[in-house]
Amino acid sequence: MIGLDTNILARYLVQDDPVQSPKATACIESFTPERRGFISLTALVELTWVLRSLYDMDKEGLLRVLDNLLRTRTLAIEQSATVWSAVNLYRTARADFEDCLIVCSCQAAECDETLTFDVISAKTAGMRLLR
Repeated sequence: MIGLDTNILARYLVQDDPVQSPKATACIESFTPERRGFISLTALVELTWVLRSLYDMDKEGLLRVLDNLLRTRTLAIEQSATVWSAVNLYRTARADFEDCLIVCSCQAAECDETLTFDVISAKTAGMRLLR
């Protein structure tokens, strides 16, 4: 497996750099089910933040990206079952994907609850508001 940094993933998805985007595309398209690319949770969280904040991608676009990454047999996502749970929660929650991933990671770790100061995450992602 070959680990992938956020910038490789972003250049591949957005295709906005005439030098780096073709290199990222060649890299990602060179993977096979036997020699996969690896996406860490950190890179995935950074990627969703970059796509939303810098490229103004909406929730539907982010869901398409996440679904496609998770379904690509030539890529391995760290803790993919937890990421799938977070994607499914994100579909219906008003919270950001990152908050949904925090909740699902805490659940996977068998935490009793997840505390937050974020009112939206408490109302829609299953966290408990710390008062």
